Amino acid sequence: MQQTTIATGTRAPRPRLITSIAASPEELREAQRLRYRVFIEGMDLAALARPDGLDCDEFDEHCDHLLVRDAITQEVVGTYRVLAPAGARRLGRLYSEGEFDMGRLNPLRSRIIEAGRACIHPSYRGGSVIMLLWAALAEYMHRHGCDYLAGCASISLADGGHNAVAVFRELRETRMGPAEYRVTPHLPFPHSRIEPAASAILPPLLKGYMRSGAWVCGDPAWDPDFDSADLFLLMPLANLDSRYAKHYGVDGTVEMAIAA
Repeated sequence: MQQTTIATGTRAPRPRLITSIAASPEELREAQRLRYRVFIEGMDLAALARPDGLDCDEFDEHCDHLLVRDAITQEVVGTYRVLAPAGARRLGRLYSEGEFDMGRLNPLRSRIIEAGRACIHPSYRGGSVIMLLWAALAEYMHRHGCDYLAGCASISLADGGHNAVAVFRELRETRMGPAEYRVTPHLPFPHSRIEPAASAILPPLLKGYMRSGAWVCGDPAWDPDFDSADLFLLMPLANLDSRYAKHYGVDGTVEMAIAA
């Protein structure tokens, strides 16, 4: 992957953010530390606490890990985990299959990149980091010859699930994917038995998927570990190519440069 840099502000003397793929065990641990800070400490999930301060599982060694690094401090400030078809074959499954029956997607497996564990450092959530991660995802998919991006997006149940119900009902009406790509949750979230919130508030990652042309592919699953309702999403690369530049691309305050 080419290294991508972004400078915030037209007068910046040097790019501040750099994207790359983790190329060493230490770089992987940097991604895992950020994930731990965001997912475990940030959500106060004491049951998942670890003394090493790393968020890791058996999928990590089979995945590539996109990194966004602050070029001045060298700190990893954003990451996305991506599983290519070869890694999925070695594992025998996609991560999402822990939550969903995905049998209908079998014909697409050789063309799917699965993305997950997306997180951004709390001090870098102004939009530039997610822009770079989406751009890196699109490049990664092109490089691997895959034309579908799959993944799960979580909605917190801290309010009793009312917002999750409102979000799902809104997206069910407007963004459901083709019937042949529907999945079934192993542990369904009981959305039909909970009153929806007055208005739906989409989490930032889910909003990004929707803006980039993703489909919702079935009812939400309940993730008791993270106390969330999870939606399985599928996005054709053609949609990402045509939309991410508009929503995450260059404007008057952002300069992009590709370094050889």
